[in-house]
Amino acid sequence: MFRAPFWRAVAACAVTAISIIATLSAAPRLGLDLRGGTELVFETRDSPTVKADAAATDRALGVLRQRADALGVVDPTLARSGERRIIVQLPGVLDPRQAAEVIGRTAQLAFHPVLGAARQGEEGALPDDMGGWLRLGPAAITGDGVRDAAERSDPQRGPGWFVGLDFREEGPWRKLTAEAACHPYDDPRRRVVIVLDQEIISSPPVDSSIACGSGIPGGSSEITGSFTHQEARDLAVLIKGGALPVPLDLVSQRTVGPTLGEEAIEASAKAAVAGLILTAVFIVAVYRLAGLLSVVALVCYGLISYAALVAMGATFTLPGLAGFVLAIGMAIDANVLVFERTREEYGKAPRRGLRAALGQGFRKAWSAVADSNVTTLIAAGLLFWLASGPVKGFGVTLAVGVLASLVSAMLITRVLTHAVMGRVGPRLSGLASTGTVRTWLARRNPQLMRRRTLWLAVAGGLAAVAVAGLLVRGLNFGVEFTGGRLVEFGTARPVAADVASQAVTRAGVPAAVVQSTGDVVSVRAAGVGLEEVARIEQELERQAGEVTKQREEFIGPTLGEELRRNALIALGVAVAMQLLYLAVRFRWTFGAAAVLALVVDASLVVGLFAWLGKPVDGVFLAAMLTVIGYSVNDKVVVFDRVRELWAARRREPFAAAVNGAILETMPRTVNTGLGALFILMALTVFGGDSLRDFAIALVAGIVFGTLSSAFVAGPLAIVLARFDRRPPPEPARPRTARAPRGTGAVV
Repeated sequence: MFRAPFWRAVAACAVTAISIIATLSAAPRLGLDLRGGTELVFETRDSPTVKADAAATDRALGVLRQRADALGVVDPTLARSGERRIIVQLPGVLDPRQAAEVIGRTAQLAFHPVLGAARQGEEGALPDDMGGWLRLGPAAITGDGVRDAAERSDPQRGPGWFVGLDFREEGPWRKLTAEAACHPYDDPRRRVVIVLDQEIISSPPVDSSIACGSGIPGGSSEITGSFTHQEARDLAVLIKGGALPVPLDLVSQRTVGPTLGEEAIEASAKAAVAGLILTAVFIVAVYRLAGLLSVVALVCYGLISYAALVAMGATFTLPGLAGFVLAIGMAIDANVLVFERTREEYGKAPRRGLRAALGQGFRKAWSAVADSNVTTLIAAGLLFWLASGPVKGFGVTLAVGVLASLVSAMLITRVLTHAVMGRVGPRLSGLASTGTVRTWLARRNPQLMRRRTLWLAVAGGLAAVAVAGLLVRGLNFGVEFTGGRLVEFGTARPVAADVASQAVTRAGVPAAVVQSTGDVVSVRAAGVGLEEVARIEQELERQAGEVTKQREEFIGPTLGEELRRNALIALGVAVAMQLLYLAVRFRWTFGAAAVLALVVDASLVVGLFAWLGKPVDGVFLAAMLTVIGYSVNDKVVVFDRVRELWAARRREPFAAAVNGAILETMPRTVNTGLGALFILMALTVFGGDSLRDFAIALVAGIVFGTLSSAFVAGPLAIVLARFDRRPPPEPARPRTARAPRGTGAVV
């Protein structure tokens, strides 16, 4: 009969082969922050006659899709979000003014006859597109009567563009033009007026070749004039798009230049390669051959997670790429847990051999691996549920990375090490020695828990300093949470901050927050419109030569308040779910100790950003939830060992079990932390400004989380244990194997 290792090998080969096929057969889907373009988020609102429900929003979505197609945008993405929001992604469109004005134009489209000229201020008069005023008759044709409209050109007519119209019915258009043709060519009544949103967008006269009473036959027509291609296309889009069933409010807008996206992809690739090399060198130096095999499994992890994301149709965003890179460091954690467990088992019974020790290592590490990954999945789920924009991509990437790391470590690494261990010497394997950290701890045996009151006092003092930062400096909330507009300009030559600030003031935005770092100028302010942005760009060009808008982000005040509220909800729910999970998985004292230590970790990171004045935005939220997942991950590993030692040493004080668990898991903690720090160092060096702040938050969170597991969570568990009178857990019973029947066996 086939044994279990055989089936694991088959599964590993199958997963790897499927991943290779998925990778080669589908191209990645890049978000706008990587390929360049504009994202608009509209919110429908009630009109006097129509309620803005899901059905009305879907009808509005259809109109917007028609307008986006008419604009000639390649591969636009439009989707309804919730009941009243529409997300429009326009790759390659870098002028948000054009996109917002054409795509989001509201109200009814209609064709009207002209009753005569009017004076400004006269009731019912509308200004025309030629500088005059007109008095209009009732609508003869609505937007629903238009079948198609498109910009066209005819080389036989010479240069220039015109708009071709096709109507669903010939009669109304023929009647309208027949009546208009009965007036002299210079009479306003010979004109046909097209009105959108109570504004005349075109008022062409009926051609002089059309006789009175005959009208234009065939249900087709042309609007001619001195149109540029852009003007003809915009007019055609407005006519073809027709009317929206409900009004739209622009609540969010993001624009990213293609150059910035290309640089982000290149930077993320460099960070991934550098991080993988650093991690590989480190893990091979510590675990030798076993480490080399885990590096092969890490490469497979990258392949599996990438293939899964491509197969899901997930959109790769800048934070998502950061999550992909970060997950490389987190994926090494399961390997380290298994290898450290194997070292322990081999040290207890070296005569049984490395393969037996490795099997025990995988079996005993599984509990901690599963628990720690569940807590990270909770954080990833909250990001996807409550975050917005590109940060959602980070949540998806993180979740897929966690699941792929489980396959990588518990399947592929197991297959590779099972095939090799036992065929090489103990020294070459890297799993026979106890390791430098474990040897030093065994020799010194420090009694850390004897000074638990001191550790708690130090933690309380640091938390007080962090809170003081919040009170004294406050948080530098980004535009995502405050609302307003953020624009980043790339300049041909460096501009001093005071010069850039003066240019922004001259543009009419004196209250803006202006930052200048080399050849990048950042402007942030509330109540800044697209016209002000254009004036700022012009003023900067006078100071710095050529100016390129790299990124623009607008968040309406309502959406900003909602995102800020969702961020607080996400953090609160994350802490509550971690407490619930740990209380169920362990006991309530362990869960409470872990969550209180987690609160200290989070407050220290937030306080650090307050003192440094770093921006707090959606990317920071992603970092905080990742810190929460990592911190709880580390504490789960410690408390899993506490439970095991407490059950095995039931007559010893609980503090001794906690101290022993901290010392025994410290090699894993140090090695895992260093592996993650290598990745974050690469992100800090190559990742750019936004990812650099993300990396700083994670570095601080990993350092604080690692230290708090030993010096905060451990002492707190001892303090809380006096309130729980339940006896220690029962020791784990060794598994016994029944004698197999027949000639074969399943292992």
